[in-house]
Amino acid sequence: MKNLLIATKNRGKIEEFRRIIEEFGGQIDLKSTLDFPHLVDVEETGSTFVENALIKARAYAKQSGLPSLSDDSGICVDALNAMPGIYSARWAGSHGDDQANLKLLLDQLSHVPSERRTGSFRCAVALVFPDGREFVEEGEMRGRIIESPRGSGGFGYDPIFVADGFQLTTSEISAAEKDRISHRGKALRAITPLLLVELDR
Repeated sequence: MKNLLIATKNRGKIEEFRRIIEEFGGQIDLKSTLDFPHLVDVEETGSTFVENALIKARAYAKQSGLPSLSDDSGICVDALNAMPGIYSARWAGSHGDDQANLKLLLDQLSHVPSERRTGSFRCAVALVFPDGREFVEEGEMRGRIIESPRGSGGFGYDPIFVADGFQLTTSEISAAEKDRISHRGKALRAITPLLLVELDR
């Protein structure tokens, strides 16, 4: 069975990656950085989602010796000039504090009328092999930011984001439905066929 390192400790992302890759029927032994505690964390120093995804995938492929799949994603709010963007996970200061990030973003939008609370989730997924092969795909999900969190599913900014064509937040819809429409789902579906071909080379 082929091995693949999913370059994240985010359990929600790990499950999303697993669900979508399994849709394609690939026989892959999926690992994450949680399985390799000796790996050194990689600092995201890029200025775009693509740059950050590649930085992480390259570093973990080199450290682990395994093909590595990494994403960088975030919420881009039109009224905030596409911010938080690449800073989404640490918008409130410390990395991965979902509640603090949500509160800060809602505070910043508190005086923005509903018709201007538009934006999108964006994602870049990078696949890097130890021999230097690299592949990148991107995805986007447009929608709007509501005034208070709803739902208990998902993670990150899901409780305040309603995708275009939906009334429920991405925390309230099923995991399967979210995978179908999400920025990460789109990027992963684009790269997985490449992944399965390249793993067999």
